[in-house]
Amino acid sequence: MTATEHSQELINVAAQAAADKLAHNIVAFDVSEVLSITDAFLIASASNDRQVRSIAEEIEDQLREKLDIKPVRREGEREGRWVLLDYLDIVVHVQHSEERSFYSLDRLWKDCPELPLPEDAVASRNRPDAHADAAGNALAPAEQAPADDFGAEDYS
Repeated sequence: MTATEHSQELINVAAQAAADKLAHNIVAFDVSEVLSITDAFLIASASNDRQVRSIAEEIEDQLREKLDIKPVRREGEREGRWVLLDYLDIVVHVQHSEERSFYSLDRLWKDCPELPLPEDAVASRNRPDAHADAAGNALAPAEQAPADDFGAEDYS
């Protein structure tokens, strides 16, 4: 069993909404083969709590406006570190970069097929603020490579 066309449509709208609010490292996994409760996960990151909430709000607004659908469950909005939006067919995770690195959902679901995303969402993986390791996992600020002094090369 694979994610339904309806689930893919939800993922596309949600991913575009996240990209419009400058989320980074947007990825979607088809989890229908391993979970019976949902078809797909969408994961997106933000560098601060305010942006996490803003991205989640935009996803909700766009899904309501374009597809007339509301989440059946919403969690984590108050803290703004990890907002979960459950639409039954899909589950959206908007995480602060540090939470994404710590909980590593990308690694947990890496064996599931990735779903195609709109161009803007795919481009979010190359944003300068999208710090990730080689596997595409978001890195916490402490794990990011330090910038050298004044951008100068070390010629010693």
